[in-house]
Formats: sequence, structure tokens, C-alpha cells
Amino acid sequence: MTGFLILAFLILVASVVAVPLASRFGLGSVLGYLLAGMAISPLLGALNVDVEALQVFAEFGVVMMLFIIGLEMEPQRLWAMRGKLLGLGGGQVLLTTLAITGIALLDSNPWQTALAIGMVLALSSTAIIVQSLTEKRLLNSEGGEASFSVLLVQDVAVIPILALLPLLAMPELYGAGGGHGEAGHGGIDLTASMPVWLAGLARVAAVAAVIAIGIYAIRPLFRYIAAANLRELFTAAALVVVIGIALLMSLVGLSPALGAFVAGVVLATSEYRHELESDIDPFKGLLLGLFFITVGAGIDFALASDVWRSVVFWAAVTIAAKLAVLFVVGWLYGLRRQALWLFCLSLPQAGEFAFVLIAFAVANAVFPEALADLLLLIVALTMLVTPLLFILYDKVIAHLLCRGEERQADAIDEENPVIIAGRGRVGGIVDRMIQAAGFSTTVIDYDSKQLEIVRKFGFRTYFGDATRPDLLHSAGIDKARLLVVALDEREQIDRLVKYAVKNYPHLHIIARAIDRNHVYELWAYGCRDIIRETYDSSLRMGRSAFEALGMDRQQAIAARDAFEEMDRKFMPEVANLYRLDIPYHENEPLMARVRELRAEWDPILREQMDAILKRGS
Repeated sequence: MTGFLILAFLILVASVVAVPLASRFGLGSVLGYLLAGMAISPLLGALNVDVEALQVFAEFGVVMMLFIIGLEMEPQRLWAMRGKLLGLGGGQVLLTTLAITGIALLDSNPWQTALAIGMVLALSSTAIIVQSLTEKRLLNSEGGEASFSVLLVQDVAVIPILALLPLLAMPELYGAGGGHGEAGHGGIDLTASMPVWLAGLARVAAVAAVIAIGIYAIRPLFRYIAAANLRELFTAAALVVVIGIALLMSLVGLSPALGAFVAGVVLATSEYRHELESDIDPFKGLLLGLFFITVGAGIDFALASDVWRSVVFWAAVTIAAKLAVLFVVGWLYGLRRQALWLFCLSLPQAGEFAFVLIAFAVANAVFPEALADLLLLIVALTMLVTPLLFILYDKVIAHLLCRGEERQADAIDEENPVIIAGRGRVGGIVDRMIQAAGFSTTVIDYDSKQLEIVRKFGFRTYFGDATRPDLLHSAGIDKARLLVVALDEREQIDRLVKYAVKNYPHLHIIARAIDRNHVYELWAYGCRDIIRETYDSSLRMGRSAFEALGMDRQQAIAARDAFEEMDRKFMPEVANLYRLDIPYHENEPLMARVRELRAEWDPILREQMDAILKRGS
């Protein structure tokens, strides 16, 4: 027990220290976990911790991650991606395998070994790429979707690779110390002794069983669990689903991650989708972090110090070869500019499945031990480099490409009493209303495509960043009576409101707020006319709900007005207690006042509602 507690303490401390530091310096959480693993590697060695066994356990985080991704991807969307799956994914795996095989042949490796190296290094890291793309909100971008398509095909490709590797065995390596044994195979495979045709049928049947379980068994299971009304049972049931599917896939020699993804896709339209996702997500995050730590801790620094030149050289060759293939495949598919660069820089590393495949190749006399150890270091180094490639994309490539597309702000040659920052779905309506009443407006927006559209309808709008002081000055903000802040991005709203409140105290500012917490924040900046962007539509929906429940129109309007009046009284009381230096839910005086006001005003509001209902009866 003590040994386990020491191990858990070391891993958690390393994570808590390294990951926030890495994120603060823009390195991302993945590199933080890898560095944490490298930092505690000597301590794990001193404690005789089996890092490989720990990594096998942590790889379940990848399974959970693909299950959650499957939950977010409905079958129709997956079908719509079939072109990317076949074209991008299939092309990348095939061409990368051939390219790296050719390079390995030039290094005087036997063709069997060269082909095995090509197949192993053709795969990329699902865990690192998906985690990084998700953190940077790029997973649903054009380049992110292309990268994810390739990863899906690679997960499927593990199946034929596992089938092909034993066929590449070299007799001279038998008995030479296939040291990894069955660990590389991942445990029990019931299809190992079956004929090829029967093993294939068993695997097809397993996938069909996963689909059938998702369609016919999960809903009744969760309905049964719901009857107990215990939250922890939902979590247990979610784990049962994922672990059971992973076990079934493993028993027939398939990728557990692939099975989890298929199950997730089947359940993407289920009413329990969000429940499953929320129950699995905390375990996924912890296990993925542990997986990255084990990758960093698994680096053999003694061997690396002896062969570091070879490791660096072959890691660079691997990344360069994969980059070249990715560029060709992406270009032929139609990716350009940021999308193409994101696609290329996401996928050139080797993946976590390489650790399994290398051990499996040694056990089946395809690799000698020395080559396997070198390959493990090469794989680890390429994975360590990947977060740096994402930084290269963020800080250099995306910045340069976007700068090349920048448009100079328009010269503003008029001064009007009203300045509107943002002409989207909020600012556009405000602009039309104000102009209809005979007031002149100066509208500034940064979306050039939107501006071209509205100008065709005869609306004059200036292109530019409304948060820039020089642009506001040229628009005559020092003489304006009203500033309407209708921008989309919360950070831009905050920046403009703070600047205007501080420098133009005479100016009336109407600010768009994203949510209730944003109202409190803008109030703390000094703005006193704040409109929640969904508030009025919510009130209208509430009025419609009252009518649907039997109130007539006048009763529904009166009930809505009573709620709105009480809510408007509520807001300033709470806003005056808001503090910018701590999250609002950690502000105990604010939370205490909210509870007091609810206890005081909820009964009053209920009395008003009852009176409204009695007037109509």
C-alpha cells in the first residue's frame, strides 16, 4: 500500500507542477506531462516501478478518449467523412509505409525488417494529436478534421499490421532473446490459434456485437440504472460499457480504441450520450495524463546518451519523410494554407501503438532487441517533438499566413453621435433601429466577408478593429453620445468597455454580455447599461411556456414582466459584490447574498404569480 501511495504521490506532484508551467509558457499540457515523466524517471527507477506495465494501464485513456470522440460524431457525419477516410487516411498509411520502408532498405536492413519499420512508424499518436487539437479548438477545423480522419484509418490499420508482422519473421532471430514476450501482444487473443478465415469471421462478429450492444443493450441498462437514482451507478455503468467493449476487442485481436470509437458512434444519437460523456471524461483526462507521463518516464536515458546521434538522425528522417508524404497527400486532396500546414505538422510523429507493435515484432522474431530499443527511443523523441511543432504552427505559420491576408482598416471620414462596434446578428438590428429613428451611426466591424454582404444591401460599414484607440478616435468617439458594443468575442467586449469607461466618462455605453457572469464583470468595469444577448429571447420563450401551460396572453405577459422586474432588481445587488480577482462562484459574500435574495424574493415572486393566475380565473 505504501509503495502505491508513493507512486501516486510522485505522479500527481509532477503533473501539478509541470503541466501548469508548460501551459503558462504556451507549450501545452501534453509536453508538460512528457516533461513530468522525464523528471520523475530516475525516482521511478529507484522504486523499481514497471513503467511498461503502467503504460499498458494508462493506454486505456486513449480508449476512453476515442469513445468520447465517437459520442460526438453521429453516423451521418462519419459517412460524410468517407472521402477523407479513404483518400487522406488510406493514402497516408500506404505512402508513408513505402517511403520509410525504402529509407530502411537503404540503411541495409533486410526487407522484412524494413517493411515492419515502415508499418510501425507510419502510425501517428492519437492521444497527443487529439488532445492538442482539442485544447487549441482546432479539432473541427478543416485541417483538424483531416488529421482526425487519418488517425481513424491508422487505428483500423493496426489490425492488418498485427496480422502481417508474424509473416515477416526471420528464422535467425528465433531464440535470440525475444525479450518482450506476449506483453507486446496485449494479453489473451482467442483468435491466435484459429485459421485466418475463422479469425476474420470472429473479428467481424465482435464488431457486429459492439454495434448490437450499442443499439439494443445500452438504453435498457441505463433505464434500469436510472431507477436506482444513484449518480455513482451511472459512472459505474459507463465504465462497464467502455471496459467491456475494450475487453471484447482485445479477446479477438482488435484495437480496443477502435471498438470504443465504434460504440461511441452507435451511441451518438442516444439520449444518454451526455450522461456517458460526463461520467467518462474525468477518467479519460487522468489516464491520458498518466499515459504521457509514462512515455516520458520510459525513455532509456543511459542508452540514449550512447546512441543519441542515431536517435536524433532517425527521428529527424522519420518526421521529414512523414511531412513530405502528408504534404503530398494533403495537397492532392485539396488542403491549402493553414489547413495544409496544420495537417502536416499534426501527424509526423510515431504513435503510442508503436510501443505495442515493436514489442510484438520482437516476440515474433521480426526485430532484434538492439533495433527495438533504438526504435523505442526514436518513437519517444518524435512524440516529444510534436508539441513543439504545434507551437511552430501557432506562433509562426498561422501568424504569417493570417498576416498575409490582413486588410488595412478603412479610413473613417465621418463623425456621428452613435458608434456601433460590431455589425453581426446583434449590432445589425441595433443599427437598423437607430437609423430608422433618424439618428446617424458609424458602424465598425472586423469581418470583411460580412461587410461585403451588407454593403450590397446598401448599409455603410467600416472595416477595422473597433478595440483600437486610433480607429475609435478617427470615428469621433470623443464627441459621440453613445457607444454600442455588439462584438462577438468576450475578450474584445471587455477590452473596449474598459478603454471607453476609463477614457470617455461622458459617453453612454451599451454593452452586449455573453452571460450573467459577464454582466457582473462588465458592471465591475464601470458599465451600467448591459444587455444579456439571450435574455430577451429567453423571456419570450418563458412567456410562450406560460401560454402552453394554460395562461392567456395577458396573464403570460404579466407573469413575464413580474419575473423580469424581480430579476432586474436582483442583478445590481449581486453585481456590486462582484470581484474581478476571483471567480464569482468562489466569492463567498456574493454567493451568500444570492442565497439571501432568493430566500427573500422567491416567495414574493410566487405570490405575484399566484395573483396573476387568480385574476384570470
